[in-house]
Amino acid sequence: MTRRRLLAVGGVLLALVLGLGLADLLLPPDLTRLHRQSAVVEDSSGTLLRPFALADGTWRLDSDPARIAPLYLAMLREMEDGRFGWHPGIDPLALARAAFQAVSQGRVVSGGSTLSMQLARLLDPKPRTMAAKLTEMARAVQLQMRLGTAGVLRAYVTLAPFGGRVEGVRAASLAWFGVEPAHLGPAQAALLAALPQSPERLRPDRHPQAAKAARDRVLERAVGAGLLSADVAQAAKAEALPTFQRDLPLLAPHWPNV
Repeated sequence: MTRRRLLAVGGVLLALVLGLGLADLLLPPDLTRLHRQSAVVEDSSGTLLRPFALADGTWRLDSDPARIAPLYLAMLREMEDGRFGWHPGIDPLALARAAFQAVSQGRVVSGGSTLSMQLARLLDPKPRTMAAKLTEMARAVQLQMRLGTAGVLRAYVTLAPFGGRVEGVRAASLAWFGVEPAHLGPAQAALLAALPQSPERLRPDRHPQAAKAARDRVLERAVGAGLLSADVAQAAKAEALPTFQRDLPLLAPHWPNV
């Protein structure tokens, strides 16, 4: 490549970086929902004593991936974004695959949305239109730039919906299973990996057959990806689903409301 071409390519890349930076400054993402989280009371070891619901009754607890079972995080990536951490917020290969499947089969088979794109939708829900999809893609790149891979993951697992007024993996793990997310077993992790796809339609207390089918699909994918052995997955499929949402811990009942 000649010196002139190198300079031209460098100029284009510099203009692109400057353009993205300027757009980020002029049109920053609205992170209000992410910052509006349930206040919690914990002891010195991090044990949850009491959370407080938001004004609208939502339980949205900060969910730190470092305190979530690695199996759940692996299942999440397998189901939602197999190249998470390797793309800039949008995955061209996944989008191309989704477009090809839609054309060849005459229906939407997969959406091609990355975790960053889903986070953009959680932060700023919009009707499903082409314009909204393009905005979502731009926001996904912006969020990836601002938050980084670790920040996007933490934001997603804090905001993802799990049925009713339960948001985030920590609140969901406590509400559906009564355990902190670090202690999720294979069946539990699989259900939580499936629920955000359609949190009301897949609620195990209201639609147990649909919830079981969705959970078992995650377990099968996990076996195919080498995350679980077939025997462990089979045992997990036999586990009963939760039939109600538990109350979150109230070990500090006299703590003043916040």
